[in-house]
Amino acid sequence: MPIRAVAVGRHDEFRHPDTIKAGVAEFISTLIFVFAGSGSGMAFSKLTSDGAATPTGLVAAAIAHAFALFVAVSVGANISGGHVNPAVTFGAFVGGNITLIRGIVYVIAQLLGSTVACLLLKFVTNDMAVGAFSLSAGVGVSNALVFEIVMTFGLVYTVYATAVDPKKGDLGTIAPIAIGFIVGANILAGGAFTGASMNPAVSFGPALVSWTWANHWVYWVGPLVGGGIAGLVYESLFINQTHEHLPTSA
Repeated sequence: MPIRAVAVGRHDEFRHPDTIKAGVAEFISTLIFVFAGSGSGMAFSKLTSDGAATPTGLVAAAIAHAFALFVAVSVGANISGGHVNPAVTFGAFVGGNITLIRGIVYVIAQLLGSTVACLLLKFVTNDMAVGAFSLSAGVGVSNALVFEIVMTFGLVYTVYATAVDPKKGDLGTIAPIAIGFIVGANILAGGAFTGASMNPAVSFGPALVSWTWANHWVYWVGPLVGGGIAGLVYESLFINQTHEHLPTSA
């Protein structure tokens, strides 16, 4: 069975009240997530004299991002689906679960939410540096790209399994927790190598505010490729195949 049709959407969808409300929800959810996630890293650095680069700092970052994403997804779920991530939005689009026009609105809102969060952090901390994502010493671009692809695949696959799949049932109630947990686990796995972004919006805000663009493309290409693959795989294998091979009634 072919994948569900990928739709561009109606020409007036940009102005539709539901699309606008969803965009606002994505903006707020992403602002909440980035403010708490990036802010926790800044706070840890201040308290420990740049101790954010230590194992304890990595664990703290994983916990903070897991908690913050759990909340951000939860508060946006009933309005926009709680994507909070262009890679999730792209994965939903290639799977035929969101139109291109609505997806563009989501991505713009997510990028704005991240940027505003970083500007607020810079203001409330008296111009403290908002750290941009970067590759660790000894980590090549190809290594980082694969890291981001695999980590984002796991994230978007989890989103599909717990939030998108029509068969999810009661599992949908724990979707925000599962999504937060996979991000926290991935930060523990990849944080010491790439920073474990998995989210172009999370990378974009700090890069823009600090004007640090070294290897920034990795944090777009990796997550978008990983999210797109996850959307195609789950949609093709587990959603569109749902009704195949079922016995016919007598």
